Amino acid sequence: MERRFHTPAPVELDVKIPAGGVVVETVDGEESTVVVEGNEKLVEQTTVELQGNRLVVEFRGPKPFGITIEIGGWHIGNEKLRVHARVPHASRAVLQTTSADAHVSGRLETFEGRTMSGDIAVFADVERDATVKTVSGDVRFQSVVGGHLQAQSVSGDLYAVRVEGSLTVKSVSGDVHVDCVREGKATLQSVSGDITLGVEPGTNVDVDANSVSGDLASDFAIGDDIGLEPGPTLVVRGKTVSGDFRVVRAS
Repeated sequence: MERRFHTPAPVELDVKIPAGGVVVETVDGEESTVVVEGNEKLVEQTTVELQGNRLVVEFRGPKPFGITIEIGGWHIGNEKLRVHARVPHASRAVLQTTSADAHVSGRLETFEGRTMSGDIAVFADVERDATVKTVSGDVRFQSVVGGHLQAQSVSGDLYAVRVEGSLTVKSVSGDVHVDCVREGKATLQSVSGDITLGVEPGTNVDVDANSVSGDLASDFAIGDDIGLEPGPTLVVRGKTVSGDFRVVRAS
């Protein structure tokens, strides 16, 4: 099934499927397209509608039983369901699944993802806020440019290349690694996982961190008053249980 819509302005893409593979791309132009592939009966029970500026993709059939997960889709026996959406740059995306892998690329205004037993990879520049909640899945962000990244993960790792705004992360049984944070407040908590936070050169840093059973290491003084040199300011608050906490200067 393929649906095309005239969308001269950015849209809010809302994808709700119980399990599967989701690919989202932002593109130039004034058209949005959604392709849903898989078993004919399952595709027929998936609606694709444009409601104002909200583009909804939703599976409305009964919950399937005996699902076996595979990369790029889900199947009952040999059947698969895949969703591929192309929307204008600066759109918003909301993805809600039970078991799915999601891959997002391009440029978004905001992103929200919720999944169990699936990885989320956002190789897009998110211009404002990004929120993600996963169970048994890894999360990767390329860039959150001007907003707040909020992430909760159970049994999965979180990796972000660059966050220019504030950051709030809670992880259980997973590592957290952020290459570069510039300013705002970074609050990071982990149970049974390591945390590594990179700080952009030239940023004033105030670090307060503790670990129940893990090592603390920082390129900046822990617990001292923040410096008052010219430049952006970052307040770091970290806590780990059975995990290391490291704050380093980003290269």
